[in-house]
Amino acid sequence: MTPTLEWFKSSYSSNEGPECVEVAVSQAHASVHVRDSKDTSGPQLALTPKAWAAFLSGFCE
Repeated sequence: MTPTLEWFKSSYSSNEGPECVEVAVSQAHASVHVRDSKDTSGPQLALTPKAWAAFLSGFCE
């Protein structure tokens, strides 16, 4: 049985703009999932924790 992901809105997202990103962490699969909060049944990205950290480093410099 696959555990349900618990999604949360990114702190970089706003309710007024087009940037609406949600993130969920899967401990079971050691992955970070990303999706568009306006299209929750749409495509998702699944990244390794290392790839996620590299992605975030581009925003947090």
